[in-house]
Amino acid sequence: MTLASKITLIRVAFIPIYMVFMYLGAGAPNVWTWLALAVFIVASITDYIDGQIARKKNQVSDFGKFLDPLADKLLVISAMCMFCEWGMMPAWALMLVLAREFSVTGLRLIAVGKGNVIAAGWSGKVKTAATMIGLCVWMAFPTTEILGQLVTAVIVVTTIYSGIEYFIRNWNSLWD
Repeated sequence: MTLASKITLIRVAFIPIYMVFMYLGAGAPNVWTWLALAVFIVASITDYIDGQIARKKNQVSDFGKFLDPLADKLLVISAMCMFCEWGMMPAWALMLVLAREFSVTGLRLIAVGKGNVIAAGWSGKVKTAATMIGLCVWMAFPTTEILGQLVTAVIVVTTIYSGIEYFIRNWNSLWD
């Protein structure tokens, strides 16, 4: 296993720690939510680090192409679930994100069945970065309603755009 993939696995390992801190924080600004934010930031930074290492040290692998976006999805969705549970994010927005992620994963599975691995596209990376940054800001200021609406809007717009682009670019993978 490459160093890049090990770093990605560390990101996955941070998720339950993040979730425990968020639950203990209960949606109010306190030491637990600040700890959760710190864990989320560190986990998010590993996304950048593992990508840099994979490219610079020629450690790009099919396993990494699969695991890296999965780790991102799990981290981001865990945060969005907490905001939904606290009534701060509408469930339809989370459902939209989940629908996009399941659809893209399904497309990837079809492509893999045909011997092709589809790496994350540029718009997907922008979506992930914008979502991670937006969620960090929201965690820092959870009681600001307008901020929550803005973050939700950014997540929804980037999710829709990247999902549409993903299917347009890889449409041929659906057909024999």
